[in-house]
Amino acid sequence: MSVKKPSGGRKRMTVMQRNETIAGYLFVLPLLLGIVFLTYGQFIYSLVISFTDWSVFGSQHFLGFANYAKLLTEDFFFWKSIKATVLYAFGSVICTQLAALAIALLLNNKNIRGKAFFRTIFYIPSIVPAVASCLLWMWMFNPDFGLFNAALRAIGLPTSKWIYAESSAVPSLVLMSAWACGAPMVIYLSGLANVSPTLLEAVDIDGGGAWTKFIHITIPMISPVLFYNTLMGVIGGFMTFTNSYVMTEGGPNNATLFVNYLIYRNAFQYNEFGYASAFAWIVFAVLAVCTIVIFRVFGKKVYYG
Repeated sequence: MSVKKPSGGRKRMTVMQRNETIAGYLFVLPLLLGIVFLTYGQFIYSLVISFTDWSVFGSQHFLGFANYAKLLTEDFFFWKSIKATVLYAFGSVICTQLAALAIALLLNNKNIRGKAFFRTIFYIPSIVPAVASCLLWMWMFNPDFGLFNAALRAIGLPTSKWIYAESSAVPSLVLMSAWACGAPMVIYLSGLANVSPTLLEAVDIDGGGAWTKFIHITIPMISPVLFYNTLMGVIGGFMTFTNSYVMTEGGPNNATLFVNYLIYRNAFQYNEFGYASAFAWIVFAVLAVCTIVIFRVFGKKVYYG
């Protein structure tokens, strides 16, 4: 004997599901509106005003590609800032990644006690507010009573002017970038935890040493993590702003006039928002090209086991 299902059950379930779907969209609607209007909307609008001479308080006048032409052919500070930013970005990547990987390798040793304590100690600088870090390092870089020059005097070495000299300003900020190596260090530790102990034991059986294991086993196994940290480091280096703004104000002699600080200066000091937007889009294009090159050159060498 067959039992009839209550009629309208499927229809009632459909109505209930539709109501739940509508409620879900209503809950995420404020976030979607924020993304559309405050992120992508402003992104597109910056491209629009990059073709004008808008100064916020006045009317917009369409200039075509005049802002871009001026940046590439007439603005001396543009090429100065590009050079300084590229030097800092790649220098900070090398310095930070080497420090983070070295610390991660040390903490990955099973014979070290108190790993959680040391991980916390090395990670804390990554979450210190940027302005506070800059003020601390300004004191350490001080030529007269700074910590670094005091240490150099103590061992009989010549002192340096650090961020107060044109030749040493960018290298000093590159050295400072290693201060925040805690974040990539934690990622390296997670990658090292996935290195196969069987492969390391196989190298020991074949008579290989620590260097052989590091080059032929560890590096290939953590290559996805190495690639990610390097890429994010390059992007972060191009986006640096606080160091130049707080510590040097782009000096001395525009040696640390990084692109983000120059964009800020054009927009909020000179009130040339159209020109600053054009600058920002050129920097975006340069960063996109660098990212594509990194993916093309190094992406194929990453081992995904």
